[in-house]
Amino acid sequence: MTWEFEEKAWKAGYSAVCGVDEAGRGPIAGPVCAAAVILPAGIVIEGLNDSKKLSEKKRETLFDVITENAIAWSVSLVDEKTIDEINILQATYRAMRQAVEGLPHPADFAYVDGNRLEGLPLPHECVVSGDARIPSVAAASIVAKVTRDRLMRNFAERYPVYGFEKHKGYETRAHDAALLEHGPCAIHRRTFLKKFYEKHPEAPR
Repeated sequence: MTWEFEEKAWKAGYSAVCGVDEAGRGPIAGPVCAAAVILPAGIVIEGLNDSKKLSEKKRETLFDVITENAIAWSVSLVDEKTIDEINILQATYRAMRQAVEGLPHPADFAYVDGNRLEGLPLPHECVVSGDARIPSVAAASIVAKVTRDRLMRNFAERYPVYGFEKHKGYETRAHDAALLEHGPCAIHRRTFLKKFYEKHPEAPR
């Protein structure tokens, strides 16, 4: 991973370049989380990579390094009720916009993981697999993932029968078994449970 993308933006005259990424688009429970991070130019953070390629322990360690050394960082959560109301794509866009807008040091350019983002009120470029190619986006992916995982562990204490501390809200056999026995809880995304109920119409609702 090199600074190729950030350097391109710096050469174009931008001075506060942030990376933006999300965590939690796919789960059937819990919020979607987005993060925005502005890193100091040229900082070396050993092991920085797409959060999905790192162990949970490594992500936790890197989270501390990133947040201690970043020029600015911000996270935003959009909850399951809003996801059900506006759909997961629009909820993700909202979380990303709010993360950028929440930076204590405003960004003047953003690199966004993925191929599309609507409504971001500053110059930006979407880069597919940006979390594996751009340091600030990789940092954002880690901050978003760790923030959401910590929240899901907290939810596991409130709703212990679902095993949120293990699967973080993603659909697994154990998660389905809990839904079959107990039905959904307050943080389940109802629009994401349609296929589950098509398979298991007898499950409690």
